[in-house]
Amino acid sequence: MTDSDSLAAIWKEIEVSESYLVCSMYEEAASLASSILKRLCDPRQDIATQDMLESTAMVLVQALNQLGRTPEILNQLKLYFISVKAFPARVLLTGVCFQIAEGSASGVREFLEEFLNGWSLVDAQYRAVIAESNVDHQRRYETQYVLGIEEYLEIVEVYVITLLATVLKDVDLAISWIENASLPEENRQGLLRRLHSLHSLKSTTLSQISSQQSPTNNNEAYSLKELDAREGSPKALKGKHADNKTHRSLGVSKLSERVETCFWCFRSINLKFGTAKFVISSGKIMLGCLILFFYYVFRKKQATLKRIVTRQMIAMKRALVDFWQLAFSYQVNPLAAVEPLAAAARQAQ
Repeated sequence: MTDSDSLAAIWKEIEVSESYLVCSMYEEAASLASSILKRLCDPRQDIATQDMLESTAMVLVQALNQLGRTPEILNQLKLYFISVKAFPARVLLTGVCFQIAEGSASGVREFLEEFLNGWSLVDAQYRAVIAESNVDHQRRYETQYVLGIEEYLEIVEVYVITLLATVLKDVDLAISWIENASLPEENRQGLLRRLHSLHSLKSTTLSQISSQQSPTNNNEAYSLKELDAREGSPKALKGKHADNKTHRSLGVSKLSERVETCFWCFRSINLKFGTAKFVISSGKIMLGCLILFFYYVFRKKQATLKRIVTRQMIAMKRALVDFWQLAFSYQVNPLAAVEPLAAAARQAQ
């Protein structure tokens, strides 16, 4: 079998694994993708292309996620590739996002750091060298990997913004990493601005919380309220009325929230057909219910509505006929004006 025939056969198997994934046959998709990756990543084979690796690994990642095995996605990928740097960038990014979304970010940081470290920016591309061992010839040789700037920066953004600054709440470490990383200066400054804004927002929030929870402020406020209450001052009475109004407004708001919650039981409906997902909002649901209600009333009362419309049409027809007959039934006598003169002449004679 020639190399072209081997490539065609492998692509056909990849298409079959994708079909399994589309048909929600996740066990079969994961098993077939694993088998293909073992062959593609075998050091004795030299037919694998980057597109093949990315397509097969993407099927495996999505199948594991659908099977509820999201926390082991990155570890499973590491069984096939010689290094984390050999992961296709899109596959690594997808697996990392799946694990962060599932809340299993424990080992994600180590994977991202291992992937991001060791790259050099040369000629508008990131390059890394990985030493591999050849089993047949029992010697080691180096393989160079090339990554585009945009792909590298996407993974950097997930690492510093999503993982360090948002999930782990370590903005200082994220800023330090960006300052020391090999990045284009424009992108470095953009990431630093975002991190500094997050840092300032975090500092403001912490200061507000600490001021609200300060025991000194609480004791002072309590002592002033107690003093006013003992003296019976108008300020204390006003404060009591304000508190009562506040409690009433809170009660009304809670009641309205409960009513709203009971009324809008379902904010939206998610429908899934294979890999396609559709979200139907509550507004569309209400509009559809109204249309069905009016259709039901029309179908149920169709005979009644028809009788009412027929009765009105008959009444209008009768009115028009009566008006027409009344208008043209009065006969005019042309000799009516002459007859009185003739009668008067006879009387004179």
